[in-house]
Amino acid sequence: MTLSLMALLCLGLSLGLRTPVQAGTLHKPTLWAEPGSVILWGSSVTIWCQGTLEAKEYHVYKEGISKPWDRQKPLDPGNKAKFSITQMTERTAGRYHCSYLSQGVWSERSDPLDLVVTGVNSKPSLSALPSPVVTSGGNVTLQCDSREEFDRFILTKKGEDRLYWTLDSKRHPSGQVQALFPVGPVTPNHRWRFRCCGCYKKTPHVWSEPSDSLELLVSGWLPDRPSLSVQPGPMVASGENVTLLCQSWSWRDTFLLTKEGEAGPPLRLRSQSQAQQHQAEFSMGPVTLAHGGTYRCYSTNHSSPYLLSQPSDPLELLVSASQPKDYTVENLICVGVAGSVLVVLGVMVLQARDSERMAQAAART
Repeated sequence: MTLSLMALLCLGLSLGLRTPVQAGTLHKPTLWAEPGSVILWGSSVTIWCQGTLEAKEYHVYKEGISKPWDRQKPLDPGNKAKFSITQMTERTAGRYHCSYLSQGVWSERSDPLDLVVTGVNSKPSLSALPSPVVTSGGNVTLQCDSREEFDRFILTKKGEDRLYWTLDSKRHPSGQVQALFPVGPVTPNHRWRFRCCGCYKKTPHVWSEPSDSLELLVSGWLPDRPSLSVQPGPMVASGENVTLLCQSWSWRDTFLLTKEGEAGPPLRLRSQSQAQQHQAEFSMGPVTLAHGGTYRCYSTNHSSPYLLSQPSDPLELLVSASQPKDYTVENLICVGVAGSVLVVLGVMVLQARDSERMAQAAART
């Protein structure tokens, strides 16, 4: 080996020359969004791409666009970059990837990030079948429906931004479109709060305004079983007032009343103490035939409002179609007058018959 070659080798070692990085040897970057990937229309969102400390530049790509959607230099210490969207719209919704440049080589692209905009169309409704009160370990069906012609419905669980389920819609005989999401087993370990949105197949990243929140209530967790009674009685006439009384010997600060077959949230009242019992009075009236059915009540505490006691024994309320008799003074007077008229008419008929008999007897003599 010549002296000049030896000198070049020594010079290279002294300068710390590195072997060039080959394409595909850089690890894949990570892409995420803050505060989340489902953003209300008009709100801001930040996209982060994290690579390595040696990264010199970061690119974000939006599917459907060949060129980079945005370019950014890394922030200190250099292993990530920040991309900002000041106003989320249909234009910015979509699927994103990112990559970074290190030692003259571009990394492979990150896993996709689906950025969704909500609030573009009117909200659907969300209900639980047969009821939002579920026995611990049981299953329930969540129904999302709308009068909008959505192709799909999306069910989201609060607190888990990346967790959602999508189902194609089906037309109901009522004319609405809907989707039925099976959920369960429902356990008391955490809260079960849901919303749903609708979307169209041609714009899967553009969702409607979310439905009102629906929380599942887990029954059977607290040990006591309250009692349920009704005043004036389980059989009432349409138009009367009714009070359902839920009571518990154990201390509870809230009572709930459910009706069998009702998919909406149960009635909820604060507890009142009376005669060493804790109770709540659920007043209804004037009742109609629609109030008839089977009722149950539960107790709970505000510290864990989604954990309920065992249900009370069922109570069936029977509502008759007839109106209750109204014995007012005016009605009694009317009845009396009508009775007097009938008596007078009866006397006149008898007198007429007696006169006729007497005339016939006189004619024979």
